[in-house]
Amino acid sequence: MSDDLHTPDPRQHILPVYRPPEEVFVEGQGVYLYTDDGRRYLDFIAGIAVTALGHAHPALVDALRDQAGKLWHTSNMFRVEGQEQLADKICRDTFADRVFFTNSGTEAVECAIKTARKYHWAKGNPERTGIITFTGAFHGRSMAAINAGGNPKYLEGFGPPLPGFVHLEWGDHDALKAAAADPTAAAIFVEPVQGEGGVRAMPEHCLKGLRELCDAHGLLLIFDEVQCGIGRTGKLWAYQWADGVEPDILCAAKGIGGGFPFGACLMTEACAGPMQPGSHGSTYGGNPLAMAVGNAVWDIISDEAFLAEVRRVAGTLAQGLKSLADTHSDKVEGVTGKGLLTGLKLKADPKNLQGLCREEGLLTGVAGNNVLRLAPPLIITEADVREAVGTLDNALAMWQPG
Repeated sequence: MSDDLHTPDPRQHILPVYRPPEEVFVEGQGVYLYTDDGRRYLDFIAGIAVTALGHAHPALVDALRDQAGKLWHTSNMFRVEGQEQLADKICRDTFADRVFFTNSGTEAVECAIKTARKYHWAKGNPERTGIITFTGAFHGRSMAAINAGGNPKYLEGFGPPLPGFVHLEWGDHDALKAAAADPTAAAIFVEPVQGEGGVRAMPEHCLKGLRELCDAHGLLLIFDEVQCGIGRTGKLWAYQWADGVEPDILCAAKGIGGGFPFGACLMTEACAGPMQPGSHGSTYGGNPLAMAVGNAVWDIISDEAFLAEVRRVAGTLAQGLKSLADTHSDKVEGVTGKGLLTGLKLKADPKNLQGLCREEGLLTGVAGNNVLRLAPPLIITEADVREAVGTLDNALAMWQPG
């Protein structure tokens, strides 16, 4: 009998909702990950846009180590100084007047939805509960978040759709105008750059149009910048490419912790007013460990000189990807995304190409509409870009679309 039959599956007790490859990463340094056998991989997906400052960044390691030796958790029954410091920085540097700290992007989304509905309830309009979203959206995995996204694949098997969400086709302006005029509408909820939906950037004039539409009908404008925010497009927030546009509520996570799990829901004072004690909460949200790392991340990424370098290197990457699209025009439709949330839109399913890249030592992601997704650490250099483009070139040459 084959020995294979007696070899236990190392993931036999893990809920089988993921299908990871065989590589086991045991160490990360900067833009590289290392497996247990010492092989090095250039990380151009960064834990899905999470490790924004790369792996084992000294400032983040020092902040976490220092805090870990002092205090881990008290809950929000008590003041957390790190929360107060980080909230002050965020409100100093953004549109926001108030911040609620969470453990994840999904929780930031939940806070945003609750805040939007409570805002209208407090104004005497409890019927205004409708959250307008768009095809291709991804807002997380909770029940409310999957209903906000509306992807049938993520809704299947989880009961009837929740009421209060309106899903529109991306780019259908007539349907959007009609939905915004509905007296039950509460907010427009959108990712300025979709991640899961195919690394698709909303045009800047459309972001301006959303703000104007919300103002005209008394709706709140909510931006989901869980993936595209925190410097990923070369500005602190992706929406800032549209001059004069500001949201009422913004959801952040992923890069805001540089690899330590936490998120935040930013909002204006008008939105925050109805959210009084008892209306929302979190046991772990804003814990001292997360806040120590978050303060270190914010101090680095919010610096304009850092963001300018992100924009410069992103331009180099865009040029490299465009050259690949030209060279492999039989397989590549074009380049998509914005800044360092980008990718190649392919003419076939990218999963096999992703595997070839990994075999060649480059880690990438995939997204809807046949996109090979790239979301590298924001600290990549032009040398890293050349390495990644060279590897992609080799992988594309080998790739035989099915």
